[in-house]
Amino acid sequence: MDYAIVEIGGNQFKVSKGDVITADFTAGQPKKAVKVNKVLMYHHGKKVEIGSPYVKGASVSCEIVKIDRGPKVIAYKYKRRKSCKFKKGHRQQEISLKVKEIDFVG
Repeated sequence: MDYAIVEIGGNQFKVSKGDVITADFTAGQPKKAVKVNKVLMYHHGKKVEIGSPYVKGASVSCEIVKIDRGPKVIAYKYKRRKSCKFKKGHRQQEISLKVKEIDFVG
């Protein structure tokens, strides 16, 4: 089973062909292709290649499935006995990517 470890938006994901991953939003539209060049490691058959920090020439081709918003994160601060409260909510934009192909060097 071939797989790669890629970096998308500061997070690392282990991906194989056909996987769907959810990452922080990057520019793009649904049904468009995205090429991820930040491959940290890949495993192909018995060959394992580890980059420093990235593997040269390796890439992962993905398709944008959907753009959505993640769960709400609440920030709440208060000071006791002071009648001072602060509540703020935030929903981060997320992107779902389907891995189409993993391109290896050699």
